[in-house]
Amino acid sequence: MLFRRTVWSLLLCGLVIWTFEVASAQPATDHPVNKLDLEKAHLMLRQTYEEIRKNYYDPQYHGLDLGKDFEQFNTRIDSARSANETFRIIAAFTLSLHDSHVFFQPPVRSNRSTLGFGMEIIGDKCYITRVRPGTDAAQKLHVGDQVMALHGFKITPADFQNVEYFVQTLSPAPEETLDLIDVTGNPRQETIRATLRKGKRILDLSSSDGAEFWQLVRDEEEDDHLSRSRYVESGDTFIWKFPSFEVPTIDVDPVVGKAMKKKNLIIDLRGNSGGSIETLKNMLGHFFDHEIKMDDRVSRKETKAEMIKPRQPYYQGNVTVLVDRHSASAAELFARVIQLEHRGQVVGDRTAGAVMEARDFTETIGTDYLTEYGLSITSANILMKDGKSLENSGVTPDQMLIPRASDLAESSDPVLANAAEHTGVKMTPAEAGKLFPYEWPSL
Repeated sequence: MLFRRTVWSLLLCGLVIWTFEVASAQPATDHPVNKLDLEKAHLMLRQTYEEIRKNYYDPQYHGLDLGKDFEQFNTRIDSARSANETFRIIAAFTLSLHDSHVFFQPPVRSNRSTLGFGMEIIGDKCYITRVRPGTDAAQKLHVGDQVMALHGFKITPADFQNVEYFVQTLSPAPEETLDLIDVTGNPRQETIRATLRKGKRILDLSSSDGAEFWQLVRDEEEDDHLSRSRYVESGDTFIWKFPSFEVPTIDVDPVVGKAMKKKNLIIDLRGNSGGSIETLKNMLGHFFDHEIKMDDRVSRKETKAEMIKPRQPYYQGNVTVLVDRHSASAAELFARVIQLEHRGQVVGDRTAGAVMEARDFTETIGTDYLTEYGLSITSANILMKDGKSLENSGVTPDQMLIPRASDLAESSDPVLANAAEHTGVKMTPAEAGKLFPYEWPSL
């Protein structure tokens, strides 16, 4: 359901990949645009338009004149002053549909950078939730700081997803300026420099002995490691941290098998942005002893009911699902089915409200030197059993419970501690906060 770039898709696309050297590659300025960059941007925008025109689930595009929109954005590319700006224009075209699952994944950068901090919406406010050791951010930011603005733009729950997309994916910059309020209420402003790992502008994948190839393999292996399940057992309770549905079903079944021994199961889907619809359906099958309806899938051609078939092993115990503002897509569907079928309780914050079914497209331009980029395009709307869509509304928990700024600063997790307590497990928020520490990906 979400775009995921793999080593194997790179190899299928060609042997030599031309990468872009943009903001993340420069110490203070963006890479100036040249004629070749503009030609590539026009081609990318046209391919994006054609794929949306042919594949978007709503042939009326919610009333948007897609062709007229394309012409306007195509003209804007000619006035772009940098490669990054051309990417922003293409992204703006995709975002004009106001659909959470339609977006542009720009070409891979020659250099990789990180600002060294993570921020999340909690309740109706944005907070620093993690800081990477050894970075400039570690010297200037503290977990629990409230983020009021980024680069002068006020951050609200409504625009957070687009801000995060801009900063992390679309246009990573050498530095970002944050307006903050610390846990004691004092305001301040900090400018955070990114940490950079330099790469090559041209990746030659023609030989499996090449360093570039093996670096891509290692990167993908690390992605798999970071999306793995983690769990702990305490008394008669099994606590399962499930960070992504972008994993094979065979990775899910053994964990359910281990949980079978326990009376209570807590599934932590906080921060889970979704993934494979097949993994979702198979995972739900472990919690029902009869066939149920998950939703209606409304595509361009038809409306089709998606059913959940029982799957062994069948877990009969008590189920609690933890969610937050970053639980999206498949994670939201899982939580809502558990609610609608009265199979368990959902605890935490309202979810992201980003629930559509999408197809991923890997596009290339060029001949001898290829430029690869990605698209996510919604292939179907999802209507739940009650006839309602979760898009832009999300799942409202049975029990609303969110951490405070002081909880974040102390690395405490009152949400998990509360859920554990209801299953008879005595666990302090501080103890809960140590169970599943955040793991930073390598640069």
